[in-house]
Amino acid sequence: METFSTKQKSLFCLVMTMSIPSVLSMLINSLYNIVDSFFVAQISENAMTALSLVFPVQNLVIAISVGFGVGINALIALRLGARDQRSANVSASFGLVLSAVHGILLMLVCIGGIPWFLKLFTQDPDVLSLGTTYSTIAFSFTFSVNVGITLEKIFQSVGRMKTSMFIMFAGCLTNIILDPMMIFGMGPFPRLGIAGAALATGIGQTIQLFLYIAIAISRPLPVSMNLKFAKPEKDIAKQLYYIGVPATLNLALPSLLISILNSILSGFSQIYVVILGIYYKLQTFVYLPANGILQGVRPLIGYNYGAGEYKNVKKIYRITLFLSLFLMLIGTILCMFLPEQLISLFASNKETIAAGSQALRIISLGFLISAVSITTSGALEGLGKGFPSLMISLLRYVLFMIPSAFLLSHFLGASGVWHAFWITEVSAGLLSYFVLYKKYFTQLLATKSKN
Repeated sequence: METFSTKQKSLFCLVMTMSIPSVLSMLINSLYNIVDSFFVAQISENAMTALSLVFPVQNLVIAISVGFGVGINALIALRLGARDQRSANVSASFGLVLSAVHGILLMLVCIGGIPWFLKLFTQDPDVLSLGTTYSTIAFSFTFSVNVGITLEKIFQSVGRMKTSMFIMFAGCLTNIILDPMMIFGMGPFPRLGIAGAALATGIGQTIQLFLYIAIAISRPLPVSMNLKFAKPEKDIAKQLYYIGVPATLNLALPSLLISILNSILSGFSQIYVVILGIYYKLQTFVYLPANGILQGVRPLIGYNYGAGEYKNVKKIYRITLFLSLFLMLIGTILCMFLPEQLISLFASNKETIAAGSQALRIISLGFLISAVSITTSGALEGLGKGFPSLMISLLRYVLFMIPSAFLLSHFLGASGVWHAFWITEVSAGLLSYFVLYKKYFTQLLATKSKN
């Protein structure tokens, strides 16, 4: 594949060529939740609280979709690098069928289970009603979301980053236009409130799906998505889930974390639940671009690894780490010096803004070091090594974050939860580098090089 050739351009230029469209795509994609939150916040604080409570479940659905897509993405890149066209075709076709099945199952489970889930965190009838209304409509589009994300990962696996960026922009622009019209009743639409926010998002995501299908038909990809390749193959399925399940858990663990932190914070005040929801919307502008870089380099790492270019793999890792550190530095500066302005985008209550500003300053202390664990995790997924990557997330969320939040909240109140963020990132970052990168990543490449 000429897209991944290092003969005509330096590795840095290649990484930037693949990453910039992916970063822009992730930023555009993050606007779905940001735009919804901005307009929903104009309805009422209860509406914003409902959105914050639903967010972990939405994040879980996206995590499953993206995680399995990462498995498809990595396997296609590895097979193309090894010049195994048939396996690449099967990975794309069979993976797409499995994603469609996942989408249907997730839709049914989420719509049926959301009322029970919301009652775990609130008994306010208004919040419950708003949350259920939003969720029922939003999760009705889960099939479109799942298949659309899978097609996005397939496009990215063969270097079609700009196409992916264009399609995401089209979907997001649709959402931005429809959100205020459907929420507040503008033009031909009645005033739908929070239901309008969910409907606008779903329509935008469905448009993305149709665009992917149309472009795949008009401009065929280097891999074939055909029913003749979609027949179940045990070996391919095993490899897709071997990479996809850990990647899913990597992305899903934050959803579990948010729910647990919500339960801790709600014991102090509902304001802190709102602040946590606002933080997770703001941090998408820091972490999603970093993940966008990883999306761009995963196919590069997989392709070069499959082709036996192990020195290139190590160089790509170092370039990616540098870029991630740069993004985290920007995020740290913004949260340190402009926290009030950031929080006030989603809240007008002075107490919420003051408490939220303090939270941002504390949490952002861990941004820089988190680049190490994020980059190492993404690189391991690119190599097709999902479970070592999962270890990093387990370190961050299970071993460090949850116990720290519980313990510190007893001594420092809600501020203890915010301090747990940077303590977790420092601990996980150091362990990721010295244990997983030094002992696993470099040794794996060194062993392959000798062979």
